[in-house]
Amino acid sequence: QVQLVESGGGLVQAGGSLRLSCAASGSIFRIDDMGWYRQAPGKQRDLVTTITSGGSTNYADSVKGRFTISRDNAKNTVYLQMNSLKPEDTAVYYCNALLFVGSSRPIDIWGQGTQVTVSS
Repeated sequence: QVQLVESGGGLVQAGGSLRLSCAASGSIFRIDDMGWYRQAPGKQRDLVTTITSGGSTNYADSVKGRFTISRDNAKNTVYLQMNSLKPEDTAVYYCNALLFVGSSRPIDIWGQGTQVTVSS
C-alpha cells in the first residue's frame, strides 16, 4: 500500500520557520508531480506549491518568496520550507503525489495532514 507520511508541523510565532517533510513509501513505480495544499477551518483546500519530476516549481502568490518546495528523489520525499510565517498561514497542510504503482495511469495519493499554527 502506497502511503505519504508527513511530519514537521507545529506551533510557531509569527516570523518563525518550519520545515515540513512528506515521504512516500510502498510499491511505487514512479513519482511524477508532488505538491502541498492547505486547508483552514471552514475553507476549501487550496494549492500552495507544486514541483514536477524535472524540478519545475510554482507557488501561490500568498507564499511566493517565503516558501520553498524541494524534493529528494532518492528518498521519495518532498519538503516544504516555510519562512517568515504569518498567522494567515495557519492551516492543515497536506502533501500530494501523482504517481504510478505498476499501472498505465497515475493516481493521486494524499498525506494525512499536519497542523501548522502561527501565533501573532
